[in-house]
Order: sequence, then structure tokens, then C-alpha cells
Amino acid sequence: MLEQICQLARDAGDAIMAVYDGEQPLDARHKKDDSPVTAADIAAHNVIKAGLQTLDPQTPMLSEEDPQSWGERQNWTRYWLVDPLDGTKEFLKRNGEFTVNIALIEDGIPVLGVVYVPVTKVMYSAAEGKAWKEEQGVRQQIAVKEAHPPLVVVSRSHFSNDPELQDYLAQLGEHQTVAIGSSLKFCLVAEGTAQLYPRFGPTNIWDTGAGHAVALAAGAQVHDWKGQTLDYVPRESFLNPGFRVSLF
Repeated sequence: MLEQICQLARDAGDAIMAVYDGEQPLDARHKKDDSPVTAADIAAHNVIKAGLQTLDPQTPMLSEEDPQSWGERQNWTRYWLVDPLDGTKEFLKRNGEFTVNIALIEDGIPVLGVVYVPVTKVMYSAAEGKAWKEEQGVRQQIAVKEAHPPLVVVSRSHFSNDPELQDYLAQLGEHQTVAIGSSLKFCLVAEGTAQLYPRFGPTNIWDTGAGHAVALAAGAQVHDWKGQTLDYVPRESFLNPGFRVSLF
């Protein structure tokens, strides 16, 4: 199924790029929580929803663009967790740092994940405890790597206005820092380019599920700040606690 999900992410990426390249109208607006949404988000959502209904009609889908009620979700043990366009702010800034995120959750654990970068056509994927990166038609298995000093990857949109993060980095010791958008932060740790992704600011479960799957399969740990593994057992709130993605 992983190959089919990768192709579905590519198809969603094509729908996004049609808006990004100006072939389709942008239709940007803000949702109730003040987060941006565009025609690209909706187009990618529709592609993924139709594809999953064909590939796996028995498994429900939770998408940022169609969040089901708590009553519908509360007994789910297996579901698809989707962010059709992760990094809409980066999409609007036209910096290319946005992704298509598709994850399969089983008993709270992301067991399959795909993170696709439409602008560069880079594909990160994970299933059955292995993770891969495909670039320019070449697919290679990836794994975490130590480095000294470590490279810390942080959110481009939240880095400058997050005092908790600034305090954490000040106490971290020798390190280098890079800021980047979307779930690419998980993927940089997974491929060994970065060694740590600390997050204090708010995220929703669809922001993290697919990247978490890739990082986990590559050998990383994803823990909240109390040391508990981040999980996706249905809860009424879609918000994650703060967390860190690291080698240990």
C-alpha cells in the first residue's frame, strides 16, 4: 500500500502546484482559528479523500480540511491522518517549504507515513519500521545520524517569537540551528541532516503524524516534555503537547 499512498501524495502535490504556479486561482482566506487556507489545500484534500476511499474504504480519514466530530472519532483504533497542505503560510510566502502529509494510525501509533514536497518532488516515506527518501527517481533508505555539534531544526514561523524555545536553546550547549517550515523538520532528523527538533508552540495531530512515522522508522524518538511518547489515540482536542524529535 505504501507505493499507492506515495502516488496519491504526488497527485495531491500536482493539484497544489496548479495553484502555486497560477494555473488555478488562489482563493486565500482565514479559518475560524485564523489559520490560512487556500484553494490548494482544498484541492489536495479532495484528491486524497477520493484516493483513500478507493484504496481503503473501510478506514476513516481525519483531515485538517474535514475534521470529524469527537462523537464520530472517539472509538477509532485505525484511521488515516492527513494534512493535505502542511505549511500553508510557507506556501503563501512561496518559499517551497510545504508538504503533503498522509499517515496511517493504528492503536495510537503512526505505522505508515508519507511526506511529499511538491516543489522539489522529494518523497519521504515509512512503513514496517523502515524509512526512505526518494529524490530525482533514486530511493534510498534513511536513518538518524549523530553529529557534533548537533544541528537543531526549528519552526520558521515560530522561531523568533517563542521564548520557551529561546531559553531551551540557550541552555543546550554547543549547537547549530536551521529554521524550516512544515513537517520537513521531522524528515531532516530522520535522514540524519539534523539531530534535534524541539517544539514548544502549538501543533495539531495532522501536522505531525506523517513526519512522526518517518522519524520513528528512521530510528528517532518523539517524546513530549514529560518523556512520554507522542501518540494519536483519539482525543476531543486535536492539539499535541509540546515535544522533541531526537536521536535518544
